[in-house]
Amino acid sequence: MTMPSDPPCNLDDGNTTWILVSTIFVLGMCPALAFFEAGMLRSKHTLSIITQIFVGNSVLSVMWLCFGYSLSFGPSILGLIGAPTHLLWIDVPYDKCSRHSNTVPAALHALFQMMFACITPLLMTGSYAERLRFDCFLAFTILWEIVVYYPVCHWIWGGGFLAQMGVLDFAGGIVIHTSAGAGALVAAVYCGRRKDFYDYMGECPPSNLPLAASGAALLWMGWFGFNGGSALAAGTLAVSAVVSTHVGGCCSAVVWLLLSMKQHRPASTGIFNGVLAGLAGITPASGYVNTQATILIGLLCGVTSYYGVQFSKGRLHIDDALDVHWVHGFTGALGSIVLGIFGQKSSNVVHGYEMNFHGTFTQVALQVFGVTVVGVYAGAMTHTHTHTHTHTHTH
Repeated sequence: MTMPSDPPCNLDDGNTTWILVSTIFVLGMCPALAFFEAGMLRSKHTLSIITQIFVGNSVLSVMWLCFGYSLSFGPSILGLIGAPTHLLWIDVPYDKCSRHSNTVPAALHALFQMMFACITPLLMTGSYAERLRFDCFLAFTILWEIVVYYPVCHWIWGGGFLAQMGVLDFAGGIVIHTSAGAGALVAAVYCGRRKDFYDYMGECPPSNLPLAASGAALLWMGWFGFNGGSALAAGTLAVSAVVSTHVGGCCSAVVWLLLSMKQHRPASTGIFNGVLAGLAGITPASGYVNTQATILIGLLCGVTSYYGVQFSKGRLHIDDALDVHWVHGFTGALGSIVLGIFGQKSSNVVHGYEMNFHGTFTQVALQVFGVTVVGVYAGAMTHTHTHTHTHTHTH
């Protein structure tokens, strides 16, 4: 068992306030996701998807409180999983720091990370939408959280073996988007195509565009807390993350706009996807790259996700209902790798690690390794549990 030394504790009211606000922003992303998916899918599934998101958020929060935080951020056991030393948040005080956050209370850090743990498996609901019974959804989500999210979170953010190697992920490009994207792809393939897939080539008309737009807007807003809060301090690093978040999302959206105008009239649903692709892509690099690199990442994510979605549905006929594996998964992986090229030297300490590189081959190789390990692991575990524990039916 690895027991790193605790950093000196220096609680700061300004930092605490910013992380409190960021936590609330990220919490709002779960109902935002429900509104977005409900608006993008057919009306007969509106109640189902909203119920899945709200129930999932509640159940996953209780799991994080009981044992998830400890398995993710407890003292590392062989670099693979956290020790069960913080079950029920034992020794997670409100007035002291943890080794992961030396300027905000340990309980606040645990609460902030709870929001990430909740939304990650729920991102996959958009891939297998309209095909999974509620009991199967609940069993799948719980199992996936335990066997995929908790270990992966520990590997990178909890001091596990990938963190020890030097793999970096500022706010979840690998931990959240790559893992959920890989899981979404496997789940979509396993669940099969909806009966009318070929009628619309997987692009069923949205039932409520204003609802989808509201959800997309709230996700966009919440992402500022998602990335900005990952600085774990109110300062220049948070500013960098927030600016990068907006710039990356806008650049990707412009790419989707231009490409859709070239092929047909621009659709609002495409703009939504463009924004989300850029936001997911800049997430792992938002605190590590400058504005110029952010623009490039946003453009790359826009181009690859646009053509990737067309290839996946048009050529491979994969019925990922809301294109999670491209809009979230591939872009998160791409941003994580490009981070190794454009990451800048900084004196800021993020997740306990000081940035000391600038576009080195070694860092790129580490990022590729981290993305590959997490993607393959998440995909393999998702396949195992979908095959063993779920039974699907089509509508």
